[in-house]
Amino acid sequence: MARMLKQYREEVKPALMEKFGYKNPMLIPELKKIVISMGLAEAIKDKNAVQDCQKELALLSGQKPIVTKTKKAIANFKSRKDQVIGLKVTLRRQRMYDFLDRFCNVVSPRIKDFRGFPLKADGRGSYSIGLEDQQVFPEINLDNVKRTQGMNITFVTSARTDAECVELLKLLGFPFKHPEKVGGPHGSK
Repeated sequence: MARMLKQYREEVKPALMEKFGYKNPMLIPELKKIVISMGLAEAIKDKNAVQDCQKELALLSGQKPIVTKTKKAIANFKSRKDQVIGLKVTLRRQRMYDFLDRFCNVVSPRIKDFRGFPLKADGRGSYSIGLEDQQVFPEINLDNVKRTQGMNITFVTSARTDAECVELLKLLGFPFKHPEKVGGPHGSK
């Protein structure tokens, strides 16, 4: 069993039950899936960029990414129908908890000038963040990286509110900014 899953069952569930006062244990929010996506704007010009990013995303997620394509041609975006525009991976169960553990404990401290992620969620119980560089993941060999590639990571939970989602991720060890440090040295404005 994954370390994070064990922590969720033994520590996080009782803490959430106590804090939010759920009458039914099935109402306790849980992490459903983690979606990692990359937009490949330069893939239009360079075919090797898709293969490079596909290898890197497979390395850091542990499974093969899906190639996303355009559904129709749009002249203003200079895109044709069925043109590759991105990659995405959906992690569930064991891989999801393994990725969350590595992300919280290994990857986040490696982010340049990292002070924590903001406490603002999407309003529907999920939390999304964007990374500017894939090189913070230790699985990626820095000698083979030809270009920096950003990615979006979405943590989808069964929480109904942002407060429940943030509390769930915080109890799992997600590195959020401390509320007293959000406003900077002179307090919030």
